[in-house]
Amino acid sequence: MTQLFEELNSRGLVKQSTIELERLKSILNGPSLSVYAGFDPTKSSLHVGHLIPIMILARMQMAGHRPICVVGGGTALIGDPSGRDSMREMLTEEKIQENMRGIQAQLSRFIDFSEEKALLVNNYDWLGFENYIDFIRKIGPHFTVNRMLTADCFKIRMEKGLSFLEFNYMILQAYDYFTLYKKFKCALEIGGDDQWSNIIAGVELVRRIEGKEVFGMTNPLLTRSDGKKMGKSEGGAIWLDAEMTSPFEYFQYWRNTTDDDVVRFMKIYTFLPISEIERYSAMKGEELNEAKEILAYEATKIVHGKSEADKAKEAAMNLFRKGSADGAPEINMNINLLNGKLLADICVNAGLFDSKSEAKRMILQGGLTMNGVKVEDVAKTISASDYCNDIIELKKGKKIYLNIKVVR
Repeated sequence: MTQLFEELNSRGLVKQSTIELERLKSILNGPSLSVYAGFDPTKSSLHVGHLIPIMILARMQMAGHRPICVVGGGTALIGDPSGRDSMREMLTEEKIQENMRGIQAQLSRFIDFSEEKALLVNNYDWLGFENYIDFIRKIGPHFTVNRMLTADCFKIRMEKGLSFLEFNYMILQAYDYFTLYKKFKCALEIGGDDQWSNIIAGVELVRRIEGKEVFGMTNPLLTRSDGKKMGKSEGGAIWLDAEMTSPFEYFQYWRNTTDDDVVRFMKIYTFLPISEIERYSAMKGEELNEAKEILAYEATKIVHGKSEADKAKEAAMNLFRKGSADGAPEINMNINLLNGKLLADICVNAGLFDSKSEAKRMILQGGLTMNGVKVEDVAKTISASDYCNDIIELKKGKKIYLNIKVVR
């Protein structure tokens, strides 16, 4: 049986480690340890970019380790500057609490928290009650400003202005690791590669205060073959919340994966065995459609459950079977994903077209009808006047129909 390190490595999920890979291998393949990843509740839902560390935690739990999911009720009040060229929106404590409830429910779909097989904690429980002067006297001496300013997470912001508020973020995340080590003997932190500097800071803080060795590991920050960051589409982020991205939209996002990405994403976003996935590696062109459908189904099943995955698959198949508007497949889309958005983008997200270029070409050729009227403007955006009893009726060519139901 493939062991954990080999499993993660073969799926492209290991990027950097604070120790040499042979030692990391022995740790991951060894006795149970507690491992943590953090999720700041800046929104009420996680998106598919967050799924990478979540899938790693799920695999670690299957291998016998104990995941600790830290929902950052404290750090979200500061805002992580990593990978950003501007300061995050300042959220109220009430909004953060609301966001936390959504994220905690989502994490429970992937991680088994029963009988302390995993822990779900909020870092506000320790950060929110620290006296700042006591905290900075205890932690501050272990950090040098010169060293911190060389960190990748600050470099981008230094050019445009890094606030002192955000400058505290690295120290707070390091303190999270220190606290988790003290309370739960947590010995491994994982995160995206943009968290490398923050992870190192935590590893070093535990060593300096406790004289103990703990570890860190990052996964690659994945982009699609077109260079766009994972989790994004033409219409916005691909959320795990069914109200924000419907199961059908979610299915179609993966079904529209490019040929160059499909095998790589199957390794990361499904639990299919590597041996099964590898057989698609030699396929080209239309042969890969089978792999794309499997990716879409498996990815949707993991997030929304088998029943919703079955419905999404059936709706996608019906989309190309119906020859009249009667009984046309219907999908739900949140009004926030419709108002002011380009019709071409909406059609792609709904699965009517495989790409924005195809949608534009079809519009220019007179092949797209909305609510019985031919669409002639590729820059057409959707407004409330386009909803007929909260339904948008679309027709591609002469035989393919799709109804979008507006969810308010």
